[in-house]
Amino acid sequence: MVVTSFTLTCLSSCNQISSSLHVFRPIHSNPKSNKVANFYSSSGVFSVKAYYENQNSISGFANKVIGSLPVIGLLARILSDEGGVGSDTVDFAEFRRRVGNNCGINDSKAFYDFQERRGRAGDPLYVLMCCWVAAVGAGLLKSEEILEGATRLRISNDLEFEEQNFIALMNEAKERRSKFNVAIPSIAMEVRAEKALEAVYVCCFRREAIEEEDKRLLITMLSAVFPSVKPAEIERIVKDRARKVAEGSDENGFPEPKPLPEEAVKLQMKDLQFLQQNRDT
Repeated sequence: MVVTSFTLTCLSSCNQISSSLHVFRPIHSNPKSNKVANFYSSSGVFSVKAYYENQNSISGFANKVIGSLPVIGLLARILSDEGGVGSDTVDFAEFRRRVGNNCGINDSKAFYDFQERRGRAGDPLYVLMCCWVAAVGAGLLKSEEILEGATRLRISNDLEFEEQNFIALMNEAKERRSKFNVAIPSIAMEVRAEKALEAVYVCCFRREAIEEEDKRLLITMLSAVFPSVKPAEIERIVKDRARKVAEGSDENGFPEPKPLPEEAVKLQMKDLQFLQQNRDT
């Protein structure tokens, strides 16, 4: 009886967490849309991949061509639950949905348990934000820009603002590269996973040690977010980070957030004014 009660409580807590994360697969789906999407994918007309798509691969090239075609590109965007068609940037909501399609109960429980250990700083959305910016922004953003955003997130608790700021930085980087006809470098998923861990540590741990239970949870969460990276490599990345922290040889440090661009400050002020107006009415 005690075991049954504990199991039900655990599953209930995991479901609450995963509903906000989109960790579990959507309960309601459109069978017709799924059938059409599966048909197109299996017939080779087009195949929409997610954030871990290798843009230099044949399928990545096909994805870019599809996104540039007016009618087919529109259809692909409608049928794709994951986003990232053509050169579109996968936003945070789309990223969470994509991660959710790869997650099971144990993965969801790892996010829940991590939050229990780390408190507000270990919020699953914080973890996923750090993973998102590393997954889609590596090659466009500098490491310090990612870590500065992770530091700000820990302090401000403003997910929406950080997402918009990261997207603005990525768009600016794309424009600069397009202007000078410079290709976006191809960054291995192993490197993206390592950058994600760096951001998670800055956001969720500050300067505290990574304990054994933290290692286990980090390995589970990163494996869920980066399924194409071998589990042994994820484990190596996490243990290496924990060792460096224990030895005090973490070269990244904890960057202080730099002053935001003028446009970002204006956006934040508009949000504050909007909240004030709603509070007054």
